[in-house]
Amino acid sequence: MISLTSPVETRAHQWPAGLKLGLLCFVTGLLFITDHLIFHSVFLLAIVVLYALPGRAFFKSGWQHLKILWPFVLIVVLWHLWTDELQRGSIIAFRMMSTVALANLVTMTTRLSDMIDVVHFLAKPLYRSGLNGRALELAIALVIRMTPVLVSKGQNLTWAWRARSTRHSGWRIILPFTVLALDDADHVAEALRARGGLINPEK
Repeated sequence: MISLTSPVETRAHQWPAGLKLGLLCFVTGLLFITDHLIFHSVFLLAIVVLYALPGRAFFKSGWQHLKILWPFVLIVVLWHLWTDELQRGSIIAFRMMSTVALANLVTMTTRLSDMIDVVHFLAKPLYRSGLNGRALELAIALVIRMTPVLVSKGQNLTWAWRARSTRHSGWRIILPFTVLALDDADHVAEALRARGGLINPEK
């Protein structure tokens, strides 16, 4: 498993994780209550500038994480073009790119351990009520760490198919990809059991 935290140090790396996550929630809410195309265009441009400020390596790394978003953006734009609502589709596409890019920016500048500390603080009421908040903490950590791993393995399967066939892979890699995902899940489950499982540390 790998971390999405960027090795390129920025000023945002020094900000508290709770502050960054709080700002992310606030700005995301602001984006969803605003329906002005110019605002969303300028806001997305500002995010591109934020990615570019730390340098080329940081920008390239951020772009690699966001490439998976483009098929969804294309679908949204084409659908609203078909329904003659291009402006509305553009707003939705800009909003989608901005929110995901901001979330990715927070992830790139925040250590996973700091995020888990914030989740642990927010999950304290669960511990007090006798519920197992550790499961929530581990679930968030696994999603953050395993998502890029699965994306990378899907790309490797696609490249392997292209090396052996002139046809587009499409649905043909779904089964091997599912087997790989299940195999990874099995290994993670074994590792968790070897380390005590999901025992509530607060008990």
